[in-house]
Amino acid sequence: MAGTDLYPVAGAKIYIGGALATKANDFAAADFASQSWVEIDGWETMGAIGDAAQIITTSLINRGRDVKQKGTRNAGSMQNVFGILAADPGQIALIAAEKTSSNYAFKIEFDDAPVARSFTATISNASPGVVTKVAHGLVANTPVILSTTGTLPTGLSPATTYYVKTVLDADTFTLSATPGGTVINTSGAGSGTHTVTTAPVGSQRMFVGLVTSAQEAGGGANTVQKLNGTIEINSNIVPVVALG
Repeated sequence: MAGTDLYPVAGAKIYIGGALATKANDFAAADFASQSWVEIDGWETMGAIGDAAQIITTSLINRGRDVKQKGTRNAGSMQNVFGILAADPGQIALIAAEKTSSNYAFKIEFDDAPVARSFTATISNASPGVVTKVAHGLVANTPVILSTTGTLPTGLSPATTYYVKTVLDADTFTLSATPGGTVINTSGAGSGTHTVTTAPVGSQRMFVGLVTSAQEAGGGANTVQKLNGTIEINSNIVPVVALG
């Protein structure tokens, strides 16, 4: 998100992954790279996420005052509400997760992706293959799609999503097939004019948590049946900036 821009919650999506054990240290985005995500459809209300410190209070007689200190941190109890969609794979996965004692991976994607942009570039025949565009403005892990009026260097295919692996400088970068993956080597010079188009993605929040409730709820006559899904977050919140 840039500057003072405001973005609505509308358009955000929540996903559940597989069982993922907690660990002693904080999680990083790379810890979630192998997850297969399933969207939980029908999301009506997003609960709060993020750390809050427990307070240690010591009442000192001689000072006549309580002294407060920060204790352990808790990333929250996320109270979500969904409209029931009985056949939705995500809701089925959420209900199944509640029946286990395992922690699961979760991801939130916000609808704040930047506008896609395109530029022509040259691609070297080398190990690694280097993409050159003056002042390309891309950062690591930005997803891009390549097209050409001729043929791309061997090792690259059109209409395939690649990721910026390493920003070598303001004018050059390398590619990988997955975020943070192995750099792609090219062979064969290719031909024609090559175009790089960004495939923007919104900002994300990833975390690990226990599904402690998946309860059906009713309401007044003019409401739909609801699924209340509580996620007790058991890790830090991993933010990923919008890319594109």
